[in-house]
Amino acid sequence: MNTINAKIKQNPSIRETFQQREHKFLSRYGTPSTSGERRHPELTPGNIRTPFQLDRDRIVYSNAFRRLKYKTQVFLSPLGDHYRTRLTHTLEVSETARNIARAMRLNEDLAEAVALGHDLGHTPFGHAGETALIQVHASGFTHADQSLRVVDVLENRGKGLNLTTQVRDGILKHSKGFGNIIPATPGQTASTIEGRIVRVADIIAYLNHDLDDALRGKVISRDEVPDICTRKLGTTHSARASTMMEQLVYNSGPQNGEIILSMGEETMEAMTILRKFLFEKVYRSPAVHGEFVKAKKVIIGLYNYFMENPDEMQKELEKMEMAPWDSTKNKLKRSVCDVIASMTDRYALKLYAHLFFPNPLV
Repeated sequence: MNTINAKIKQNPSIRETFQQREHKFLSRYGTPSTSGERRHPELTPGNIRTPFQLDRDRIVYSNAFRRLKYKTQVFLSPLGDHYRTRLTHTLEVSETARNIARAMRLNEDLAEAVALGHDLGHTPFGHAGETALIQVHASGFTHADQSLRVVDVLENRGKGLNLTTQVRDGILKHSKGFGNIIPATPGQTASTIEGRIVRVADIIAYLNHDLDDALRGKVISRDEVPDICTRKLGTTHSARASTMMEQLVYNSGPQNGEIILSMGEETMEAMTILRKFLFEKVYRSPAVHGEFVKAKKVIIGLYNYFMENPDEMQKELEKMEMAPWDSTKNKLKRSVCDVIASMTDRYALKLYAHLFFPNPLV
Protein backbone atom coordinates (compact mmCIF):
# COMPACT_ATOMS: atom_id res chain seq x y z
CA MET A 1 0.00 0.00 0.00
CA ASN A 2 2.85 2.39 0.81
CA THR A 3 4.36 1.75 -2.64
CA ILE A 4 1.04 2.54 -4.31
CA ASN A 5 0.63 5.75 -2.31
CA ALA A 6 4.15 6.78 -3.19
CA LYS A 7 3.44 6.35 -6.89
CA ILE A 8 0.23 8.36 -6.62
CA LYS A 9 2.10 11.22 -4.97
CA GLN A 10 4.68 11.37 -7.74
CA ASN A 11 5.00 14.77 -9.34
CA PRO A 12 3.75 15.36 -11.96
CA SER A 13 0.70 13.09 -11.77
CA ILE A 14 -0.77 11.35 -14.80
CA ARG A 15 -3.41 14.08 -14.98
CA GLU A 16 -0.80 16.83 -14.90
CA THR A 17 1.29 15.08 -17.56
CA PHE A 18 -1.76 14.81 -19.79
CA GLN A 19 -2.59 18.48 -19.24
CA GLN A 20 0.93 19.41 -20.26
CA ARG A 21 0.41 17.45 -23.47
CA GLU A 22 -2.87 19.31 -23.99
CA HIS A 23 -1.09 22.66 -23.96
CA LYS A 24 1.32 21.42 -26.60
CA PHE A 25 -1.29 19.79 -28.85
CA LEU A 26 -4.32 22.09 -28.64
CA SER A 27 -4.62 24.96 -31.05
CA ARG A 28 -4.67 28.44 -29.53
CA TYR A 29 -8.48 28.35 -29.77
CA GLY A 30 -8.91 25.10 -27.83
CA THR A 31 -9.98 25.04 -24.20
CA PRO A 32 -7.34 23.51 -21.88
CA SER A 33 -8.69 21.42 -19.06
CA THR A 34 -6.61 23.42 -16.58
CA SER A 35 -9.21 26.17 -17.03
CA GLY A 36 -12.00 23.90 -15.79
CA GLU A 37 -13.52 25.29 -12.60
CA ARG A 38 -16.47 23.86 -10.71
CA ARG A 39 -19.45 25.49 -9.03
CA HIS A 40 -18.30 24.01 -5.73
CA PRO A 41 -14.54 23.64 -5.18
CA GLU A 42 -13.36 20.07 -4.62
CA LEU A 43 -10.47 19.26 -2.30
CA THR A 44 -8.63 16.86 -4.61
CA PRO A 45 -8.45 17.32 -8.40
CA GLY A 46 -7.65 13.63 -8.97
CA ASN A 47 -4.46 12.03 -10.15
CA ILE A 48 -5.55 10.43 -13.43
CA ARG A 49 -8.48 12.26 -15.03
CA THR A 50 -8.62 15.88 -16.14
CA PRO A 51 -11.66 17.97 -15.07
CA PHE A 52 -13.39 17.47 -18.45
CA GLN A 53 -12.69 13.72 -18.42
CA LEU A 54 -14.16 13.54 -14.92
CA ASP A 55 -17.25 15.47 -16.09
CA ARG A 56 -17.74 13.01 -18.93
CA ASP A 57 -17.57 10.06 -16.55
CA ARG A 58 -19.95 11.65 -14.03
CA ILE A 59 -22.49 12.14 -16.80
CA VAL A 60 -22.17 8.57 -18.12
CA TYR A 61 -22.61 7.10 -14.63
CA SER A 62 -25.67 9.24 -13.82
CA ASN A 63 -29.21 7.91 -13.58
CA ALA A 64 -30.41 10.53 -16.05
CA PHE A 65 -28.00 9.24 -18.70
CA ARG A 66 -29.20 5.65 -18.32
CA ARG A 67 -32.82 6.74 -18.66
CA LEU A 68 -32.10 8.13 -22.14
CA LYS A 69 -32.22 4.61 -23.58
CA TYR A 70 -36.01 4.54 -23.18
CA LYS A 71 -36.75 8.10 -24.29
CA THR A 72 -38.05 8.98 -27.75
CA GLN A 73 -35.95 10.54 -30.47
CA VAL A 74 -38.61 10.79 -33.21
CA PHE A 75 -40.70 7.61 -33.15
CA LEU A 76 -42.54 6.93 -29.90
CA SER A 77 -41.54 3.65 -28.20
CA PRO A 78 -40.63 1.97 -31.51
CA LEU A 79 -40.77 -1.83 -31.58
CA GLY A 80 -38.04 -2.10 -34.20
CA ASP A 81 -34.57 -2.64 -32.74
CA HIS A 82 -32.80 -0.29 -35.15
CA TYR A 83 -34.69 2.95 -34.53
CA ARG A 84 -32.82 5.65 -32.65
CA THR A 85 -33.59 6.54 -29.06
CA ARG A 86 -32.50 9.61 -27.15
CA LEU A 87 -29.48 7.61 -25.94
CA THR A 88 -28.27 6.52 -29.37
CA HIS A 89 -28.81 10.09 -30.59
CA THR A 90 -26.61 11.32 -27.75
CA LEU A 91 -23.88 8.83 -28.62
CA GLU A 92 -23.97 9.87 -32.28
CA VAL A 93 -23.69 13.55 -31.30
CA SER A 94 -20.77 12.68 -29.03
CA GLU A 95 -18.96 10.76 -31.76
CA THR A 96 -19.53 13.56 -34.27
CA ALA A 97 -18.40 16.30 -31.88
CA ARG A 98 -15.31 14.38 -30.86
CA ASN A 99 -14.25 13.75 -34.48
CA ILE A 100 -14.66 17.43 -35.34
CA ALA A 101 -12.79 18.57 -32.23
CA ARG A 102 -9.91 16.21 -32.95
CA ALA A 103 -9.62 17.37 -36.56
CA MET A 104 -9.54 21.01 -35.45
CA ARG A 105 -7.09 20.34 -32.58
CA LEU A 106 -9.60 21.30 -29.93
CA ASN A 107 -10.37 19.65 -26.59
CA GLU A 108 -12.07 16.35 -27.43
CA ASP A 109 -12.90 15.60 -23.79
CA LEU A 110 -14.78 18.87 -23.37
CA ALA A 111 -16.71 18.36 -26.60
CA GLU A 112 -17.58 14.81 -25.58
CA ALA A 113 -18.72 15.78 -22.08
CA VAL A 114 -21.02 18.52 -23.40
CA ALA A 115 -22.44 16.16 -26.04
CA LEU A 116 -23.10 13.36 -23.56
CA GLY A 117 -24.90 15.74 -21.20
CA HIS A 118 -26.80 17.89 -23.68
CA ASP A 119 -30.11 15.96 -23.56
CA LEU A 120 -30.17 14.72 -19.97
CA GLY A 121 -33.22 16.87 -19.26
CA HIS A 122 -35.17 15.88 -22.34
CA THR A 123 -38.74 14.84 -21.65
CA PRO A 124 -40.34 11.51 -22.51
CA PHE A 125 -41.93 11.38 -25.98
CA GLY A 126 -39.39 13.79 -27.43
CA HIS A 127 -40.56 17.29 -28.31
CA ALA A 128 -44.18 16.29 -27.71
CA GLY A 129 -43.37 16.01 -24.02
CA GLU A 130 -41.56 19.32 -24.09
CA THR A 131 -44.54 21.00 -25.76
CA ALA A 132 -46.87 19.53 -23.14
CA LEU A 133 -44.80 20.91 -20.26
CA ILE A 134 -44.68 24.31 -21.95
CA GLN A 135 -48.47 24.17 -21.99
CA VAL A 136 -49.15 23.06 -18.41
CA HIS A 137 -46.01 24.02 -16.48
CA ALA A 138 -44.34 27.14 -17.88
CA SER A 139 -44.14 28.83 -21.26
CA GLY A 140 -40.39 29.17 -20.85
CA PHE A 141 -39.68 25.49 -20.23
CA THR A 142 -36.88 24.09 -22.41
CA HIS A 143 -35.08 20.76 -22.31
CA ALA A 144 -31.75 22.64 -22.34
CA ASP A 145 -32.63 24.44 -19.08
CA GLN A 146 -33.85 21.15 -17.66
CA SER A 147 -30.61 19.39 -18.65
CA LEU A 148 -28.64 21.98 -16.69
CA ARG A 149 -31.00 21.53 -13.75
CA VAL A 150 -30.39 17.77 -13.86
CA VAL A 151 -26.62 18.12 -13.53
CA ASP A 152 -26.80 20.99 -11.04
CA VAL A 153 -29.49 20.01 -8.54
CA LEU A 154 -31.43 16.83 -9.37
CA GLU A 155 -28.82 14.07 -9.58
CA ASN A 156 -27.38 12.50 -6.42
CA ARG A 157 -30.52 13.29 -4.42
CA GLY A 158 -30.04 17.02 -4.81
CA LYS A 159 -26.26 17.26 -4.73
CA GLY A 160 -25.89 17.38 -8.51
CA LEU A 161 -22.79 16.37 -10.46
CA ASN A 162 -20.78 19.55 -9.81
CA LEU A 163 -19.59 19.86 -13.41
CA THR A 164 -17.20 22.48 -14.74
CA THR A 165 -18.52 25.82 -15.93
CA GLN A 166 -17.51 25.08 -19.53
CA VAL A 167 -19.51 21.83 -19.67
CA ARG A 168 -22.51 23.42 -17.96
CA ASP A 169 -22.42 26.34 -20.40
CA GLY A 170 -22.27 24.00 -23.38
CA ILE A 171 -25.22 21.95 -22.12
CA LEU A 172 -27.34 25.05 -21.57
CA LYS A 173 -26.63 26.58 -24.97
CA HIS A 174 -26.72 23.52 -27.21
CA SER A 175 -30.32 23.93 -28.33
CA LYS A 176 -31.26 25.77 -31.50
CA GLY A 177 -34.93 24.98 -32.14
CA PHE A 178 -35.68 25.93 -35.73
CA GLY A 179 -33.26 28.86 -35.67
CA ASN A 180 -30.12 29.20 -37.76
CA ILE A 181 -27.90 26.12 -37.87
CA ILE A 182 -24.94 28.35 -37.01
CA PRO A 183 -26.34 31.51 -35.35
CA ALA A 184 -24.49 34.78 -35.81
CA THR A 185 -25.94 36.60 -32.80
CA PRO A 186 -23.42 36.86 -29.91
CA GLY A 187 -24.49 35.16 -26.69
CA GLN A 188 -26.73 32.57 -28.36
CA THR A 189 -24.07 29.90 -28.33
CA ALA A 190 -21.56 28.44 -25.90
CA SER A 191 -18.59 30.40 -24.64
CA THR A 192 -16.15 27.70 -25.82
CA ILE A 193 -15.56 26.60 -29.40
CA GLU A 194 -16.05 22.99 -28.24
CA GLY A 195 -19.51 23.84 -26.94
CA ARG A 196 -20.39 25.54 -30.23
CA ILE A 197 -19.24 22.47 -32.12
CA VAL A 198 -21.63 20.30 -30.10
CA ARG A 199 -24.51 22.52 -31.20
CA VAL A 200 -23.65 21.85 -34.86
CA ALA A 201 -22.88 18.16 -34.18
CA ASP A 202 -26.38 17.83 -32.70
CA ILE A 203 -27.86 19.02 -36.00
CA ILE A 204 -25.54 16.87 -38.11
CA ALA A 205 -26.55 13.82 -36.08
CA TYR A 206 -30.31 14.29 -36.11
CA LEU A 207 -30.53 15.32 -39.77
CA ASN A 208 -28.83 12.07 -40.68
CA HIS A 209 -30.43 9.60 -38.32
CA ASP A 210 -33.94 11.08 -38.43
CA LEU A 211 -33.88 10.80 -42.22
CA ASP A 212 -32.56 7.26 -41.87
CA ASP A 213 -35.31 6.29 -39.42
CA ALA A 214 -38.04 7.96 -41.49
CA LEU A 215 -36.98 5.93 -44.51
CA ARG A 216 -36.82 2.76 -42.41
CA GLY A 217 -40.30 3.43 -41.05
CA LYS A 218 -41.64 4.20 -44.55
CA VAL A 219 -42.84 7.62 -43.40
CA ILE A 220 -41.14 8.95 -46.55
CA SER A 221 -39.59 7.37 -49.64
CA ARG A 222 -36.14 8.02 -51.10
CA ASP A 223 -37.73 9.69 -54.13
CA GLU A 224 -39.18 12.39 -51.86
CA VAL A 225 -35.83 13.53 -50.48
CA PRO A 226 -34.91 16.85 -52.14
CA ASP A 227 -32.46 16.34 -54.98
CA ILE A 228 -30.02 18.97 -53.70
CA CYS A 229 -29.66 17.04 -50.43
CA THR A 230 -28.58 13.83 -52.13
CA ARG A 231 -26.33 15.64 -54.63
CA LYS A 232 -24.56 17.88 -52.12
CA LEU A 233 -24.62 15.70 -49.02
CA GLY A 234 -24.72 12.09 -50.22
CA THR A 235 -27.12 9.17 -50.53
CA THR A 236 -26.14 7.23 -47.39
CA HIS A 237 -25.91 8.03 -43.70
CA SER A 238 -22.14 7.58 -43.77
CA ALA A 239 -21.66 9.82 -46.81
CA ARG A 240 -23.84 12.60 -45.41
CA ALA A 241 -22.15 12.55 -42.02
CA SER A 242 -18.68 12.61 -43.57
CA THR A 243 -19.61 15.46 -45.89
CA MET A 244 -21.04 17.62 -43.13
CA MET A 245 -18.11 17.05 -40.77
CA GLU A 246 -15.51 17.68 -43.47
CA GLN A 247 -17.25 20.81 -44.71
CA LEU A 248 -17.38 22.19 -41.17
CA VAL A 249 -13.71 21.46 -40.52
CA TYR A 250 -12.41 22.82 -43.83
CA ASN A 251 -14.64 25.92 -44.02
CA SER A 252 -14.19 27.07 -40.42
CA GLY A 253 -11.28 29.31 -39.53
CA PRO A 254 -9.87 32.13 -37.42
CA GLN A 255 -11.35 35.58 -37.64
CA ASN A 256 -10.77 38.48 -35.24
CA GLY A 257 -9.07 36.24 -32.70
CA GLU A 258 -11.60 33.39 -32.65
CA ILE A 259 -12.72 30.48 -34.81
CA ILE A 260 -15.80 31.18 -36.90
CA LEU A 261 -17.72 28.01 -37.72
CA SER A 262 -18.93 27.64 -41.30
CA MET A 263 -20.26 24.82 -43.46
CA GLY A 264 -19.78 26.51 -46.82
CA GLU A 265 -22.70 27.94 -48.80
CA GLU A 266 -23.69 24.81 -50.73
CA THR A 267 -23.58 22.47 -47.74
CA MET A 268 -25.43 24.95 -45.53
CA GLU A 269 -28.13 25.35 -48.18
CA ALA A 270 -28.55 21.59 -48.52
CA MET A 271 -28.70 21.10 -44.72
CA THR A 272 -31.25 23.89 -44.33
CA ILE A 273 -33.44 22.37 -47.05
CA LEU A 274 -33.11 18.90 -45.51
CA ARG A 275 -34.12 20.19 -42.08
CA LYS A 276 -37.16 21.99 -43.55
CA PHE A 277 -38.07 18.78 -45.39
CA LEU A 278 -37.87 16.71 -42.18
CA PHE A 279 -40.02 19.19 -40.25
CA GLU A 280 -42.71 19.19 -42.92
CA LYS A 281 -42.67 15.57 -44.06
CA VAL A 282 -41.57 13.68 -40.96
CA TYR A 283 -41.99 15.55 -37.66
CA ARG A 284 -45.37 16.97 -38.72
CA SER A 285 -46.49 13.93 -40.69
CA PRO A 286 -49.74 12.22 -39.61
CA ALA A 287 -47.80 9.09 -38.63
CA VAL A 288 -45.61 11.01 -36.18
CA HIS A 289 -47.79 13.97 -35.19
CA GLY A 290 -50.80 11.79 -34.37
CA GLU A 291 -48.78 9.86 -31.81
CA PHE A 292 -47.39 13.08 -30.38
CA VAL A 293 -50.93 14.33 -29.74
CA LYS A 294 -51.60 11.18 -27.71
CA ALA A 295 -48.31 11.55 -25.87
CA LYS A 296 -49.11 15.13 -24.87
CA LYS A 297 -52.33 13.91 -23.24
CA VAL A 298 -50.34 11.39 -21.21
CA ILE A 299 -47.91 14.06 -19.99
CA ILE A 300 -50.68 16.53 -19.13
CA GLY A 301 -52.66 13.83 -17.34
CA LEU A 302 -49.69 12.80 -15.20
CA TYR A 303 -48.78 16.41 -14.46
CA ASN A 304 -52.29 17.24 -13.21
CA TYR A 305 -52.43 14.04 -11.16
CA PHE A 306 -49.19 14.82 -9.31
CA MET A 307 -50.26 18.41 -8.70
CA GLU A 308 -53.30 17.00 -6.91
CA ASN A 309 -51.37 14.18 -5.20
CA PRO A 310 -47.99 15.53 -4.03
CA ASP A 311 -47.34 12.52 -1.80
CA GLU A 312 -47.40 10.27 -4.85
CA MET A 313 -45.09 12.67 -6.63
CA GLN A 314 -42.69 12.49 -3.71
CA LYS A 315 -42.59 8.71 -4.07
CA GLU A 316 -41.58 9.07 -7.71
CA LEU A 317 -38.77 11.46 -6.80
CA GLU A 318 -37.50 8.89 -4.32
CA LYS A 319 -37.59 6.12 -6.93
CA MET A 320 -35.55 8.28 -9.30
CA GLU A 321 -33.07 9.12 -6.53
CA MET A 322 -33.56 12.84 -7.19
CA ALA A 323 -33.78 15.91 -4.98
CA PRO A 324 -36.91 15.60 -2.77
CA TRP A 325 -39.73 18.11 -2.82
CA ASP A 326 -39.34 20.74 -0.13
CA SER A 327 -42.96 21.42 0.88
CA THR A 328 -41.86 24.28 3.15
CA LYS A 329 -40.75 26.26 0.09
CA ASN A 330 -43.93 25.43 -1.84
CA LYS A 331 -42.18 24.47 -5.07
CA LEU A 332 -44.66 21.77 -6.00
CA LYS A 333 -44.93 22.76 -9.67
CA ARG A 334 -41.16 22.68 -10.05
CA SER A 335 -40.87 19.19 -8.54
CA VAL A 336 -43.77 17.85 -10.58
CA CYS A 337 -42.06 19.13 -13.71
CA ASP A 338 -38.82 17.43 -12.62
CA VAL A 339 -40.60 14.11 -12.18
CA ILE A 340 -42.39 14.26 -15.53
CA ALA A 341 -39.32 15.40 -17.49
CA SER A 342 -37.23 12.62 -15.98
CA MET A 343 -39.58 9.77 -16.90
CA THR A 344 -38.88 7.40 -19.76
CA ASP A 345 -41.54 6.79 -22.41
CA ARG A 346 -42.35 3.31 -21.20
CA TYR A 347 -42.51 4.34 -17.53
CA ALA A 348 -44.86 7.24 -18.29
CA LEU A 349 -47.13 4.97 -20.35
CA LYS A 350 -47.14 2.27 -17.69
CA LEU A 351 -47.85 4.73 -14.90
CA TYR A 352 -50.60 6.45 -16.89
CA ALA A 353 -52.28 3.10 -17.54
CA HIS A 354 -52.00 2.19 -13.85
CA LEU A 355 -53.51 5.49 -12.70
CA PHE A 356 -56.25 6.02 -15.28
CA PHE A 357 -57.15 2.71 -16.92
CA PRO A 358 -59.77 0.46 -15.30
CA ASN A 359 -58.41 -2.64 -13.60
CA PRO A 360 -61.29 -5.12 -13.71
CA LEU A 361 -61.46 -7.96 -11.24
CA VAL A 362 -60.72 -11.44 -12.55
